[in-house]
Amino acid sequence: MTHFTQTILYTDTDGRARFREESIPLGEGNPQSMLSKVFASGGYQLRMSPVGFRSQFHCTGAPQWCFILKGRMEIGLQGGSSRVFGPGEHFYSADVLPEGATFDPAVHGHWSRQVGDEPLQTLFVRG
Repeated sequence: MTHFTQTILYTDTDGRARFREESIPLGEGNPQSMLSKVFASGGYQLRMSPVGFRSQFHCTGAPQWCFILKGRMEIGLQGGSSRVFGPGEHFYSADVLPEGATFDPAVHGHWSRQVGDEPLQTLFVRG
C-alpha cells in the first residue's frame, strides 16, 4: 500500500522536542488518486514572517500541521540539531508542554526562523 510520510515534531518522555517520521496509509481513492482517510481539523491560520524572523524557544500551543508555502523555515531543537523545510514540505507540530510542567527554555520546545532572502509564508492547520 502506498503511504504518505508524516514528519512529527513531538515532546519526548524527557520533555525535549524531537523529530520522528510515521506513515499514513493512502488506502482510499483509486490508483490515479490515492487518498488517506479524512482527518478532522480545528481551523487554519496563515502566517507571513519577514526576512530575518527568528523566534525564541517555545512549545506548540495546540497540535497542528505546518505547510511551507513560500520561503524556507528552519526548526531548531535543544542540543543544537535543526531541520530546514522548503516550499511544499510540511511537518506535524505536536511538541506541547508536558502536563503539569512549567516552561523551561533550556529544556522544552523548539525555535523557528526564516531562512534565505525571501519572506516565509506558512499555513497552519489545527489537528
